[in-house]
Amino acid sequence: MSAKNKKKKVNVLIIGSGGREHAIGWKLKKSKRCGTLHFAPGNGGTAVLGKNVNTINPDRVDTKTVDDIDYYCRQNDVDLVVIGPEDPLSQGLADRLAKEGRMIFGPVAAAAKLEGDKAFAKQLMKAVSIPTADARVFKEYSVAANYVQSRETPVVVKAAGLAKGKGVIVCDDNDQALDALAQCMKNKSFGDAGDTVIVEERLSGQEVSILALVDGRNIYVLDPSQDHKQANEGDTGPNTGGMGAYCPTPLVNEKLMQTIEREILVPTVDALRRDGIEYKGVLYAGLMLTAGGPKVLEYNCRFGDPETQPLMMRLKGDLLEIMIATAQGTLDEIDLSWDSRCCCCVVMASGGYPGRYNANKTIRGIDDAESDPDVKVFHAGTRKTRDEFVTSGGRVLNVCAMGKDLKEAQEKANAACAKIKFDGAWYRKDIGWRVM
Repeated sequence: MSAKNKKKKVNVLIIGSGGREHAIGWKLKKSKRCGTLHFAPGNGGTAVLGKNVNTINPDRVDTKTVDDIDYYCRQNDVDLVVIGPEDPLSQGLADRLAKEGRMIFGPVAAAAKLEGDKAFAKQLMKAVSIPTADARVFKEYSVAANYVQSRETPVVVKAAGLAKGKGVIVCDDNDQALDALAQCMKNKSFGDAGDTVIVEERLSGQEVSILALVDGRNIYVLDPSQDHKQANEGDTGPNTGGMGAYCPTPLVNEKLMQTIEREILVPTVDALRRDGIEYKGVLYAGLMLTAGGPKVLEYNCRFGDPETQPLMMRLKGDLLEIMIATAQGTLDEIDLSWDSRCCCCVVMASGGYPGRYNANKTIRGIDDAESDPDVKVFHAGTRKTRDEFVTSGGRVLNVCAMGKDLKEAQEKANAACAKIKFDGAWYRKDIGWRVM
């Protein structure tokens, strides 16, 4: 980039509507080079940061959607498009928006298959000996059921397609596994995502989230975090999109991180490159730390949600420059630094989530919660009316707090949540319990 362009204000369009997108926008806004922020479609919190484009819904990437976004980018001099969710990435939005003079943060569809097609990801890992659970792929219920009944140890049943974080069922016995297969393949609980299923061995250990920036050549690993997927305290109940996360996690030291980079991240990017696929964006590896070493549970092709929120709280670098470097292949020129403190993120959810829930509940107390300078509330399922915020989704708010250690960060986050009120609100109070 020329010296002149390095001083130019950069207008950004962020695709998505969750807490991840609010956190990314909040961090981008702190950059001296950040111009106008646009969000499609955004939420109540992003409406305060920039402009929400409610007329564009990127969940379905058809020709009209691409044309609408492309036209909007041209009309508003958008220089950088940041694609947050997995659906538009898997459907090829990054490929189709790429134009001369426009930067895209997010992998092309061929690379996003790592998340969009778990069977493809398993085949890739097996081909290059990346450590992962033993697994079989099935397209017919009867064949899968026969295999499950032949097993003597517990399994995990996964919908192979995208299921918004809910298509993974951890089973204690064969009866549960058969029920999980029926949910996926007969009842279509996860839609087309369950047409193909993966049945894999159930691993034991602690789960961690490893996110890395990849610019096609260079890999920059971010601080490790730990997500909490299950709805209830003590990691019980159904899977959700994520009920909280904290960063950094003491479960991953420098030596282990080097092993993860050498044995998992680098071989993954190299395997794609050998197939002519250049990966640019965030590569997320969900790992189980087993007695035999780290093993891949799943890949994501974007920033995790809610892992992004504590990462953005702790990141000291200029996120805009980091994203530009990722898009342009110059990550080796970037140096990241982190706040030494811990950040805990607690998700406040609507009553009934992850099942059916009611929306349009008035939210009160956000300003009171943010009166602590170590607390920031990111919006997820909210909508801004003329003079208030109301609920519009299952995961409503992401309450983040910084502390000298995880215990203090957790206590601050829970105290902040207690100040926020909306009808049916609930949250887990034990985020981080596994290491505390």
